[in-house]
Amino acid sequence: MASSISATAAGEPEHSTKEREEENATSTRAAEDEDTGAQVAPIVKLEEVAVTTGEEDEDAILDLKAKLYRFDKEGNQWKERGVGTVKLLKHKESAKVRLVFRQSKTLKICANHLVLPTINVQEHQGNDKSCLWHAADFADGELKDELFCIRFPSVENCKTFKETVEEVAETQREKAESKDAADAAGLVEKLSVEDSKKEEKKRKRYLLRPKRNLGPWTERVLARSSCFFSQTVFSSVLSNAFRGRIYEMMLAF
Repeated sequence: MASSISATAAGEPEHSTKEREEENATSTRAAEDEDTGAQVAPIVKLEEVAVTTGEEDEDAILDLKAKLYRFDKEGNQWKERGVGTVKLLKHKESAKVRLVFRQSKTLKICANHLVLPTINVQEHQGNDKSCLWHAADFADGELKDELFCIRFPSVENCKTFKETVEEVAETQREKAESKDAADAAGLVEKLSVEDSKKEEKKRKRYLLRPKRNLGPWTERVLARSSCFFSQTVFSSVLSNAFRGRIYEMMLAF
């Protein structure tokens, strides 16, 4: 009996101590959760900053998820440039189209070049989800001749990418040809106008040129020659008239 009581007495403090600890913890959490209404001012005030991507004056005509590779000429191997999105951006004023590839997490630009009329996108022989092309790329801050390979999640996206790039290249080619024709026509017209102006200037210079002084002897010779010519013509006219008059008188008789 004594042993059981002592055991019970010994167990009671432990139980009461646990209950008190739980109550204290509950009260502490309640005090922490209690809203005192106090406002704490931030130590550093952050201002909103406008972030520009350089794409504000462009419209995206293509936006697809893909993985980009670049061929390393020194190592003679393909190197991954990153996983992200490839875009074809058309400028609102100049209508030029460029290809931009950004990584998904860091937004780092891994490819940045114009879609020129000479671009040639080829299908990868070993993978129908990949394409290859050459370009003068400016992603690293300087123009470099790069060989790119891009892989898409599906064959449809790869086909869409290839067809869209080819359409843009064809449009750029037609615009370049029309511009060349217009420039050639303008050049021909300009040359024609310049030639006509030169001819007009020559004619004016000829008409406004000062008369040459031929000297007194030359002027006398020219004067006598013109006088002799005039007298000869006048005599010829009189003789013809006289002969006609005589012929009329003979007919009258």
